[in-house]
Amino acid sequence: MKRYFVTAIDTDSGKTFASAILCEALHADYWKPIQAGLPRDSDRVKELISNQTTAIHAERYLLNTPASPHAAAKIDNVSISLDHFLLPHTNNNLIVEGAGGCLVPVNDEHFVIDIIKKLNLEVILIADLYLGSINHTLLTVEALKARAIAVKGIIFNGQSNPESERIIMHHSKLALIGKISKEQEVSKQTVSKYAALFRNYFND
Repeated sequence: MKRYFVTAIDTDSGKTFASAILCEALHADYWKPIQAGLPRDSDRVKELISNQTTAIHAERYLLNTPASPHAAAKIDNVSISLDHFLLPHTNNNLIVEGAGGCLVPVNDEHFVIDIIKKLNLEVILIADLYLGSINHTLLTVEALKARAIAVKGIIFNGQSNPESERIIMHHSKLALIGKISKEQEVSKQTVSKYAALFRNYFND
């Protein structure tokens, strides 16, 4: 079975779009352990996939405020504990989508990266290309390497920047899973298009 944790270099990186593509490519289940605010990413993934295999698993923490999980939990008077994160039971492939980037705090002691480590999942890193994205991508890669977390590869999302992409790949030494262009509309058809492009990468 293939099980991956989708994290990113910033909050608005396109993780949910990429997660939907990966779910469609692998006919994988989807799980968002922490949802802070609306709309729910689980609902969006469900809207975007076309296959009949993917199951959407309920969030472990469903918080009301669109904020860092540690802050949203404090507002809701909820205590987020690392011990409460257990993979949903499934015999299917699984895509797990994180909240924000991997150093987003979930409480006063732990970050999203600690959830990745606890769940023992390989990472797929989403990098959108903006001014500063080289620094943010390489810092994220360093943080993952420091904790001995395996990275399956990187997906570039948005307007292409060949020189940024080149230098990121050169220094990160990651595999390139694929690129997602800046799309005017995100639909089932868009997701299916990219799923077909990415599918062969996982046929190993």
